[in-house]
Amino acid sequence: MATKHDGAAGELLRILGIGFGLAVVVGGVVGQGIMRTPGIVAGALPSEAWVLGAWALGGLIILIDACATVELGASVPRSGGPYVFAERAFGPTAGAMLGWADALNYILGMSYVSVVFAEYAQRLGIGAMLPTGALAVLLIAILGAINWTGTRTSGRSQIVGTALKGAGLTLLVLVLWVMPVRSGSPTAVVHALPPLITIAAIGTAMRAVAITYGGWNAAVYCSEEMCQPERSIVRVTFGGIGMVIILFLAVNGALFHVLSRGQIAASNLPVADATSAVLGAASGKVITVLAILAVVTICNLMVMFVSRIVFAMARNGILPAFLTRVSKSGTPRMALLCSTVIAAFLASTGSYERLIAIGAPFLIGVPAVTDLAAIAMRVREPELERPFKMPLFPLPALLGFAVNALLVGAIFYEDPLDSSLGVGLVVLVGIATKIHGTLTMRRAAAA
Repeated sequence: MATKHDGAAGELLRILGIGFGLAVVVGGVVGQGIMRTPGIVAGALPSEAWVLGAWALGGLIILIDACATVELGASVPRSGGPYVFAERAFGPTAGAMLGWADALNYILGMSYVSVVFAEYAQRLGIGAMLPTGALAVLLIAILGAINWTGTRTSGRSQIVGTALKGAGLTLLVLVLWVMPVRSGSPTAVVHALPPLITIAAIGTAMRAVAITYGGWNAAVYCSEEMCQPERSIVRVTFGGIGMVIILFLAVNGALFHVLSRGQIAASNLPVADATSAVLGAASGKVITVLAILAVVTICNLMVMFVSRIVFAMARNGILPAFLTRVSKSGTPRMALLCSTVIAAFLASTGSYERLIAIGAPFLIGVPAVTDLAAIAMRVREPELERPFKMPLFPLPALLGFAVNALLVGAIFYEDPLDSSLGVGLVVLVGIATKIHGTLTMRRAAAA
């Protein structure tokens, strides 16, 4: 197990353990979504049993969808995430298209999440005198500095952040179950509930559930840096998803204990409303602190992951070679610096919102490509050692692809213009990459 090198290029340190893996899976999923989407699901389905069943079914679908990612992550333990799988399964052009899409989404995500952090922090009086953009840039700079120090430090920071977030949300669930509802609590608004279940309602609910579970594939972005990745990727991905399923069911159960289904359905922030019903005026600060923990840990993940995507693309010759330089502490510092500077600029200007809409299809499209990559790799490299093989191949990958394709279709239906622009940009990147590769080969042959 290599733990140090001369820092020249291309060597990441294999020093991250099971604790880090679980932290990135749980930390990558548990965020603002669980505070908002229970209202959407409760408003679409006709009973509490249907709602809890939807959250359980969503978790089961994610476990099935994860089979393809886990098979690839355990058999091809290279940091960079789904880009690595697409490049190996479909070649450099397809890999470049997916890599650019994934990296851009993380950079835009950093920008957006850092602004959300700034808004929440200012509610608590933190940095109230600073512009929101400046406070957002400060968060990116702090997280960038933490990651700059080394892989071990950035890994520990994620473990601590996720532990605090998970403990806070668990404590809130206990409070909602134990404490009585205050008299005169503002819970009078009730949503008109559907008398019957429909296909459209199921689609609405399951789309919200699937988006809330997003981020479950986080461990594969750093698989090259995990100890015994052929075993660790399997354990942390499935184990982390299982922990999230239990937590999400507990949150929804606690909401039903405090509020009626109609009240949950009428709320944009049902967790905040339920907390207000039992804690009163103190609830605002409690929810704000939880929200800050959620966005900081997710932003820290994004800072770490995008540097690995950029590093992997540079290692394959798609980006300049200087981006492959790795410090002795294991951080691809040039890749980290470039990605965080771009994200900080976007956060300071607020010019990322349209770009997020353009890149929205790739949040779901990237896992869909991974499903296809797992099938293609079975055909192209049947002799590849696979420490984990998906059961009933290729059914899990096909089911995962079908679900993800339906979600991508829903995104296109809601915003066809921005979604088409996003796909068009990625196709142009693929064409440019193909032309660049062809010219490079011709120059090499001429020399």
